[in-house]
Amino acid sequence: MSVRNLACALLLLLPAATSALAQAAADPVKNVMTLAEGLWSDDPKVEGQDYFDKDRLDALYSKRFAEAYRAAAKFPIYDDASGPFGYDVITNGQDGCPLKDVSITPGAEANGVTDVTVTFKLWTCVDDGSVDKDSVNEVHFSVITESGKPVIDDIRRKDDEGKLDSLMTEMQDIVKSGQDVGPDAPQPDESQATPPAGDKPEIILSQPE
Repeated sequence: MSVRNLACALLLLLPAATSALAQAAADPVKNVMTLAEGLWSDDPKVEGQDYFDKDRLDALYSKRFAEAYRAAAKFPIYDDASGPFGYDVITNGQDGCPLKDVSITPGAEANGVTDVTVTFKLWTCVDDGSVDKDSVNEVHFSVITESGKPVIDDIRRKDDEGKLDSLMTEMQDIVKSGQDVGPDAPQPDESQATPPAGDKPEIILSQPE
């Protein structure tokens, strides 16, 4: 085969290879979203499972993400040590309906990161007009390749203003806040404390003998 023909053949193969990589990037996201659909279903057979249980944390997330989660988990939101979050990190809330119209779309890889976009409807069971039942939630998963496999390196949720937050940043903030108020936080030196105004020390005048 001539060099020209070989180059043409490689160009023909490139889109297929790129598509395969994009689909592979979606694999850990599909695992998380399957659990999300199960947890929000009318009959959650996956009750008690977690997005960040040990097996999933080791298999689906980057080392950086897993370390950040384990550090944040040292400061649980509730006393039962159920984790650092008081809400569902995928739906970005505590209430909702079974997830509908779930769509997972991997984008092109850029600088080693593939942005996988997930959309779904969360409020389709609400008919009282309190929420827009046709509103669409949007979540972005940053997927990288680590040890030869795709893993989630961050989860970003789009808010009502169209801005994306970062779960990684939230976990880092939890650790910083927990350390600032925890038992290891620096304590004031009471020996250097200034007596409050009005709390004057008692002065005893010696009497001449």
